[in-house]
Amino acid sequence: MDLVLVGLPGSGKTAVGRRVATRHEAVFVDLDDEIEASAGMTIPEIFAAEGEAGFRRHERRAVVALGPPGPDPGLRRVISPGGGAILDPRNRWALYRGRVSAWLDVRPEVLAQRLRRSPTVRPLVRGGDPLGRIRALGAERERFYGAAHRINGVAEVAVVVGAVERLLEAGPPASTTLLHASTKIGEIAIGEGIAAAAIGATLRRLDARRAVIVSEPGAWTAFGDSVGAALRDDGWPVEVVMLPAGEAAKRLTVIEEAARDLARRRVERREPLIAIGGGALGDPAGFLAAAYLRGVPWIGVPTTLVAQVDSSIGGKTGVDLPEGKNLLGAFHQPAAVILDVAALRTLAGRQLRAALGEIVKMAALGDEALFATLEADAVAIARGDATAFAGGAMAEVVERAAWAKVEVVTADEREQGASGGRITLNLGHTVAHALEAVDGYENLLHGEAVAYGLRAATRVGTAIGVTQPDRAARIESLLDRVDLGRAPLPYPLAAVMAAMGTDKKHAGGRLRWVLPTADGVAVHDDVPAETVEAAVAQVLAGTPAGGRAGTGDRG
Repeated sequence: MDLVLVGLPGSGKTAVGRRVATRHEAVFVDLDDEIEASAGMTIPEIFAAEGEAGFRRHERRAVVALGPPGPDPGLRRVISPGGGAILDPRNRWALYRGRVSAWLDVRPEVLAQRLRRSPTVRPLVRGGDPLGRIRALGAERERFYGAAHRINGVAEVAVVVGAVERLLEAGPPASTTLLHASTKIGEIAIGEGIAAAAIGATLRRLDARRAVIVSEPGAWTAFGDSVGAALRDDGWPVEVVMLPAGEAAKRLTVIEEAARDLARRRVERREPLIAIGGGALGDPAGFLAAAYLRGVPWIGVPTTLVAQVDSSIGGKTGVDLPEGKNLLGAFHQPAAVILDVAALRTLAGRQLRAALGEIVKMAALGDEALFATLEADAVAIARGDATAFAGGAMAEVVERAAWAKVEVVTADEREQGASGGRITLNLGHTVAHALEAVDGYENLLHGEAVAYGLRAATRVGTAIGVTQPDRAARIESLLDRVDLGRAPLPYPLAAVMAAMGTDKKHAGGRLRWVLPTADGVAVHDDVPAETVEAAVAQVLAGTPAGGRAGTGDRG
């Protein structure tokens, strides 16, 4: 068994870690020391020679060199990573998985005093306002530290050691939490095997008396049933309300019947609904929560990759009307969103591949780290390879894409930004929603439609000089690698253009286009109609590998 100690500089990781290691005759591993020994240079020398990017490569190699935790139930190693190591999702996957992890939480004011008294001069206390820098660093890293067990690090070392010892008595966890954050749009938890425990913790926080689950048959069989059983084992009475599968759940008649079911079960206002399923389940379940008793709390447990990285985050709930998708709904933020990558292990390959349309979109919004991860691992993720799960690639893309959306939504919760904020998430969606509408929501998966829409937006942007050719090539090359948005589509060009006329992104009668730039996106409402028509015609005609289709007449 291994113990990992995390916390800000000055939190006492070394003092506590060495004392715990001595008690158990375990090895104390300071990862910064390991990096210096391997590189033959001090950390400042590594930064000077190779920059931060070079140091982070050394850091990741040191984490990998730790290997897996041993099977021995006794404590084998106490690991103290450098403060920045946990910023890398892949490092956290390797460090937290199968290990006891503890966060030594210390108030910034106490840390500032400790660092001032330390014989080692830390960069944090050089210059002015060390307290401000510590606070900023703590805010940046809290969601990563929050994945570990929180221990009050202000107490005497002996008291802190005692709290760590109690954690060790419970042994390594069966599940792995990689991120836990409290945000203004609800708590966000990401990990593997965490669903039941995280739901239970949220129910206790909300003082609920039972677990009221809303699901659909496929998600229930694949994942929900086992979560419900775990909740029952934990002592929760469980009620299950079943909705139809797919878009059939997003009808007002379905919402009415589900609300009547809740009334028959005497569900009260303080009892949250737990939505277990993909986006087509989360939308109506969230709308049901927004409407029943004028609003009850809800917990999102998305079970598809596209829902985990997109629709579950942001509080947009809704149902369809004959005139269009999601035209009736409400902003109703969940109390918690629980992203459990274990739910993705049973997904069909097409669902995983399609979700990459949304994830490539998030990378194109300007997330260079996500872009690089996809270029390295997207093919394995699309196939659902075991290596994509075991090596942490799946968890990393879920975290990076989901958290990027969290940041956008918290800055513009109700899409009020005219040229930035939440509207940027609509990159690729203008054409995607039109394709889905013309398709009748029958054949195209949402992420597949987004991939076509992303290609169209990239070509519109290139045509009007907003999207640089090398950026366009990089986006389309990544879509090519996972075979998204390439096959010809049978829909009439005129029908697709007409469907775009009902798009919700109109303002002042003009359609706002989100278009890729060199390092993000720009919003334009002055795109010529003929440019749009040419780009849509191209993607309808199909895209051969490494090239673009012509603009055949499909009207």
